[in-house]
Amino acid sequence: MNASGNESPARHPPAPGLLKSMRGNVMRERGDFTWVYIWGAPLRAMHWIAAFCIIALVVTGLYIGRPYFASSGEASAHFMMGRFRFIHFAAAAVIVMTGIVRIYWLWAGNEFERFSALFPITMKNMKQTFVVMKTYMNFRSEDAPNFIGHHPLQQWSYTGVYLMMAVEVITGFTLYGQSAPTGFIYHATAFIPAIFGGLQIVRLVHHAITWAFVIFVLMHIYLAVRSDYVERAGVVSSIITGGRTVPSDHTFEDFDMTKGKARQWPHQ
Repeated sequence: MNASGNESPARHPPAPGLLKSMRGNVMRERGDFTWVYIWGAPLRAMHWIAAFCIIALVVTGLYIGRPYFASSGEASAHFMMGRFRFIHFAAAAVIVMTGIVRIYWLWAGNEFERFSALFPITMKNMKQTFVVMKTYMNFRSEDAPNFIGHHPLQQWSYTGVYLMMAVEVITGFTLYGQSAPTGFIYHATAFIPAIFGGLQIVRLVHHAITWAFVIFVLMHIYLAVRSDYVERAGVVSSIITGGRTVPSDHTFEDFDMTKGKARQWPHQ
């Protein structure tokens, strides 16, 4: 009971991870809920490292392509372009390393992180992809199949992002190699301009994919926040804490609630 005499809302102990370290109580609806561990610490670390790298790459890449501000005086005095190029190249190297770890994690991760969860190529997943698309177009999310991890449409979108990232890395290193015509990177990527039809096309593709990433990031943030707010799906919190709290009586396409891998909250 609170000071006004009304019944206080139900609370449950904090979920393992970040919420536990904050030592706070989290409000929730009454009922029987289960906390399911989804994303391992390596994947979560890769997600946030890649996020910061993408922001750095976009900001510095757009400046390299067309400087949107400049400092007064000689360029050698402030080395503005050189600093932006260094940040761009350093962020590119880091995101390539996260990509290598992600490839390894396609086999080393759990059932939500492996190869089968990233490429929904089974007939069942193909059908579910169209079902999810239909529910999105009709704005009827309650009719969509339940997934603990990513549903097939999200899986296809992330597969597309990884492919875009691969092309961005290849074209980026091709452009980087032009600064040292006798270096290893130049010779390793010498055949790339011929495939694309010229170095200028390589530059154009690299620039266009940059804007594709800008669009994806904005949509990704919006849809994740919307899912948390409208559907109470715990998407945002799961990439921080590693898991989601879901109704214990729900059935999911990609997880069996009877496996015993989930942690159940106390009854209210």
